Amino acid sequence: MAWKWDNELNEELFEIRKHLHQYPELSFEEHQTSLYIQERLKKWGIPYKVVCDTGIVVDITGEAGDGPNISLRADIDALPITEQSGLEFASKNKGVMHACGHDGHTAILLGAVYHIWKFRALLKGMVRCIFQPGEEALGAAEKMIEAGVLSQPEINNMAALHLWPKIPLGSIGIKIGPVTAASDDFKIEVIGKSGHAARPHEGTDAISIASEIVDFLDYFTTEWKDPVDPLVIHVGKMHGGTAKNVIADQVILEGTIRSISKNTREKLEKKFPLFVKNIARDFGGEALVDYRRGLPAIVNDSSTTEKVNEAAKAVIGEEHVTELSNISMGSDDFGFFAEKVPSCYFRLGIREENEETYDLHHPKFRFNEQVIPIGAKILTQYVFDR
Repeated sequence: MAWKWDNELNEELFEIRKHLHQYPELSFEEHQTSLYIQERLKKWGIPYKVVCDTGIVVDITGEAGDGPNISLRADIDALPITEQSGLEFASKNKGVMHACGHDGHTAILLGAVYHIWKFRALLKGMVRCIFQPGEEALGAAEKMIEAGVLSQPEINNMAALHLWPKIPLGSIGIKIGPVTAASDDFKIEVIGKSGHAARPHEGTDAISIASEIVDFLDYFTTEWKDPVDPLVIHVGKMHGGTAKNVIADQVILEGTIRSISKNTREKLEKKFPLFVKNIARDFGGEALVDYRRGLPAIVNDSSTTEKVNEAAKAVIGEEHVTELSNISMGSDDFGFFAEKVPSCYFRLGIREENEETYDLHHPKFRFNEQVIPIGAKILTQYVFDR
């Protein structure tokens, strides 16, 4: 006997996704979302526990003997974006939108939970399904880990997926090794000396110093590190000056740094503040640098990834499984889990021919709900294969 997908569940999963999409909630505010997931689990008779206020953990113990302890994870939070998708079930919460597909991820994991529970008599070992809050913020995954979601019992391997507008609908993209970048942030306060613009020699222009710093950041991305080791440094916010004829005595720069290798990340964390301070000093000013570590890169384990690959081929066919050619310089806090446990993070395609597909975090982001059972089948197949 083997597990079998219940086609009658599809419409219920579509209904779940639509409800979640209409009522999105921001990171750490997913109270109604969490209650809705709990109600669905109660309806199916599946036990669960609440972790970190809005997170949910479902442990399913197999009845067929000993086996590995596997974990699956989905994120449940939304973004502070005003929706422009045109969907009939568009967000009813003003200024909040599921623009990253987390409503789909949640429905997918619920579909997997339903089937793993239904066929637990065939299961060896234990499966822990994690509905995680706060992925779009910083620290939620770490809090879940601190709360023990990777222990008691110790989790042996883990998998998660993300909807992806770069590959065809219903296909998956997967690779061994780095998949996403580490994400760190910085804030630089450049301090100069105010004065009249007609007498620039009597002041120290913080705007000019800040411009020199921004120009110099190209050095890090081109000359300072291994050219085959990807690195992005982006200044997304710059504020300074009070009037057109006044020399600015302060400028604030804020930005993000995306890196792949631990070596580059660690070296940059040490050298970046020193270089910035030296540039400001050379031009007669001062720089205060706040360098904040964010999310780690996701690096896929070879064995776990091969198992997910095999499960996907069994569900959708080898022709619909592609190797991701590029590392995404985006980030995901699943990296905190992947640092602790051999893991696989893969992409589920949503790009449709003859349809405009919008990128993640776009106010017009939307996806075809038919991918939901596909993702759920792959996760379920992976569990029973292991």
